[in-house]
Amino acid sequence: MSSTIVITGASSGIGRATAQMFHDKGWNVVATMRRPEDAGDLATLDNVLVGRLDVTDSASIEQASAAALERFGTVDVLVNNAGFGAYGPLEATSTETIRRQFDTNVIGLLETTKAFLPHFRANRSGAIINVSSVGGRVAYPLGTLYHGTKFAVEGISEALSYELEPLGIRVKIIEPGGVATDFAGRSFTFTHDPALVEYQPIVDGVMAGFAGSPVGGTAGGVAEVIYSAATDGTSQLRYVYGEDAKKGVEARAALDDATFMAGIRGRFGL
Repeated sequence: MSSTIVITGASSGIGRATAQMFHDKGWNVVATMRRPEDAGDLATLDNVLVGRLDVTDSASIEQASAAALERFGTVDVLVNNAGFGAYGPLEATSTETIRRQFDTNVIGLLETTKAFLPHFRANRSGAIINVSSVGGRVAYPLGTLYHGTKFAVEGISEALSYELEPLGIRVKIIEPGGVATDFAGRSFTFTHDPALVEYQPIVDGVMAGFAGSPVGGTAGGVAEVIYSAATDGTSQLRYVYGEDAKKGVEARAALDDATFMAGIRGRFGL
């Protein structure tokens, strides 16, 4: 009997690559997304169920979890991949954007996880894989909201692992560095009010710093890490992907706050 995986945010990028990889490995795949019409050829694959799941819509979460169990009978792995990134000075950011950031990356992840926990608990097995970021370990200027949510995902996952491991449920965190996807176009927003002239130097520095940063990772590479996390049978919690992510995590662990943050300021000319 084939294993079954549910993936949120599967219409593009890491989610889509993960859906394709697990399908190619012979798994049943529930590929969920806000707009199922964006599924493209995923919808034509055998043993792939495309469904609507908007992590900010509780009803859609319940409907998607029920549809997954009705179609395949069981779910073995949940990948919380759907995400949104907001950057910019906090003072220039609307309360609507603040709520959207946390509703998507934190509340939505919690609600989706909670929807599948009764099934995992009854089976005394399962894996919950949360796609975080190196940005859940290292914070950059103007990323107050995005890093706030990714740091939250790290804490949620680590704490949750204690309560679920005795029930046979594993929790995993994926921490990619820079990945070549359309995240910046589809799932990212930068807010800045030019009238707030005091912030312009840091905005210019951050924009220039990110523009010069190489992107070495791929969505397929992250999908491979997710597959390893789902199938390695270990209690390993964190999986770092990409040389930039590894270097960032290592530096954060090795240096004191003042030294590390001075390096970040230097990188962005602050």
